[in-house]
Amino acid sequence: MGFELSQEQRVIQEVIHRLAQDKIKPRAAEIDEKGEYPFDVKDMLAEHGFIGVTIPEEYGGAGLDLLTYCLIVEEVARVCASSSQVVTVQELGSLPILIGGSEELKQRYLPDLVSGKKIAAFGLTEPSAGSDVKSMKTRAELKGDHYVINGQKCFISNGGVADVYSLFAKTDKGITAYVIEKNAPGFIIGKLEKKMGIKGSPTAEIILDNCEVPVENRIGQEGEGWLIAMKTLDKTRPGIGAQALGIAQGALDVCLGYVQEREQFGRPIGSFQAIQFMLADMATQIEAARGLVYRAATMVNKLDFDKKNKEIIKMASMAKVFASDVAMKVTTDAVQIFGGYGYIQDFPVERMMRDAKITQIYEGTNQIQRIIINRSLF
Repeated sequence: MGFELSQEQRVIQEVIHRLAQDKIKPRAAEIDEKGEYPFDVKDMLAEHGFIGVTIPEEYGGAGLDLLTYCLIVEEVARVCASSSQVVTVQELGSLPILIGGSEELKQRYLPDLVSGKKIAAFGLTEPSAGSDVKSMKTRAELKGDHYVINGQKCFISNGGVADVYSLFAKTDKGITAYVIEKNAPGFIIGKLEKKMGIKGSPTAEIILDNCEVPVENRIGQEGEGWLIAMKTLDKTRPGIGAQALGIAQGALDVCLGYVQEREQFGRPIGSFQAIQFMLADMATQIEAARGLVYRAATMVNKLDFDKKNKEIIKMASMAKVFASDVAMKVTTDAVQIFGGYGYIQDFPVERMMRDAKITQIYEGTNQIQRIIINRSLF
């Protein structure tokens, strides 16, 4: 692999690898076909301590570094991208509380999120505010001891199953972050999206109709929401790179088995140079992505949120954009290697190809990542 892992990281990698291969892999096709959140997988991952691993120990987490988190995401995504969303979205929804929340807010929510007792979500995107986050229209007005929030969010991962939402709205002082519980007055789950991939990860519309949120549920001060959201995404992008990396590695895994069994013209197709070159390119691209993701995770782990470090932010974007592009290329080639069988659901590569596509889009499209990378060059 060319990247030195600690003994602890190697042990964790081996444990999650075996758990994913033995327990999650057999469920992957069913999770995709039914399109339902895998609560059993969530409970199992929580039981083994693989949810909220980066959260400090004082809030019930393991206090592990970002690279170790990426190793966990990679191994789960290697067999089931939908199941890896259990880990990544929990991290995405928890981080705003950790980064900007009061001590009381952290103590109140983080232990339950780490234990898996409660499920988290992250509410930023709106119909008119995707890449252009500052165009959000959702507004929050302070009325005594609570805020009244009106607006609409879309494409919210874990929408409908989450208990706790880190959600962003505009105030007179700018974008502000809040923790909103699913049973808050005026908090409504709207349309559940029918998606191309990651079908076991529900994606929903959120409607806020005079939604009442206590003042003590504000994350940070009014107007700090933009920074909290960007700091969160800076830290989660290597995780999406790891997810893409895992999907790509999983596709290569099944290809290596298939080309030794599938025969044409009297011999295994793996003996043909055309196939060998495709596999060699896939393996090379995956290894390059792995090096970039692991390096970015190591650098971002040292990110001081009080200081803007363009070099570290650049690495996070590079890891996300490169690994997701590799995942799309590798899974497309995997379908080609399987031929007609690759296009049907009896084999996992078509699912992996569908799942890979979203990694180029969410948590900042690859076009936006390239803008971030370009800005850091000058």
